[in-house]
Amino acid sequence: MNKSITALLLLPACALLPGCAAKQVAVPNLPPTERQVQIPATSKSTPPPPPSSAYIPATQRPYQIDGKTYYPLPSAEGFAQDGRASWYGNPFHGRKTSNGETYDMHGMTAAHKTLPMNTQLLVKNLDNGREAVVRVNDRGPFVKGRIIDLSYAAAEALGMAENGTAPVHIVALGEAASFRQGAGTVERFLPHQDFNRGEFFVQIGAFTSRDNARRLVDKMLASGRKTVIQTYEEEGRTFYRVQVRAGTELDHAKQVESTLTAAGFPDAFTVAR
Repeated sequence: MNKSITALLLLPACALLPGCAAKQVAVPNLPPTERQVQIPATSKSTPPPPPSSAYIPATQRPYQIDGKTYYPLPSAEGFAQDGRASWYGNPFHGRKTSNGETYDMHGMTAAHKTLPMNTQLLVKNLDNGREAVVRVNDRGPFVKGRIIDLSYAAAEALGMAENGTAPVHIVALGEAASFRQGAGTVERFLPHQDFNRGEFFVQIGAFTSRDNARRLVDKMLASGRKTVIQTYEEEGRTFYRVQVRAGTELDHAKQVESTLTAAGFPDAFTVAR
């Protein structure tokens, strides 16, 4: 994908690392309220893991990733988003990602602006219906209007590598475990991170001149907004991202983003550290 960088535009994400390809597992025809399997009376039971939610509906499609079972999280505690996806390969292949891993463009990974690192995401290409599971290990894309930056392998799996971008629907997946209940077993989600919590900022500009970035920071500080500069190195050049602190709740950060957009920063977007 063409990752052009201009003095006043935001940079694409740094990179990602190998993730895990998803493999569909057959879902048995079970009652609609929960998935339950009968166990012989002689089977040993193990203490159940602390569940984070109620039973997993039998209609949920499971995904096997590195020997673990994942399902789309319910909307009450999950995360879903519609928008445009892009992908990146060279020259980012082999560079460090935001969480310190080494980006492998052939791994199933992605960059997202706000989701916690290592979040497993189901990505659906709305143009062709193809799906893939990726793991978040980077921040980005640092462009307004794009919600996720995929590895080359993920873009290939979704059939969007040639076009470069595609409309997608993304859903956070939660790890599940089985435990005994009465004469059978049930599956429940394990505890997971709160997607609404984090250290959030709203990026309002990126500059090649530190003086220009500093002037904008001073302007925001004078208006009562706590603002910082985040430096970014790319091919021997230094870029300065101006970011306004937006609290520890994503909902509040989005409100700050809307306020700043209306105040004259149309390219503002929310990002987590």
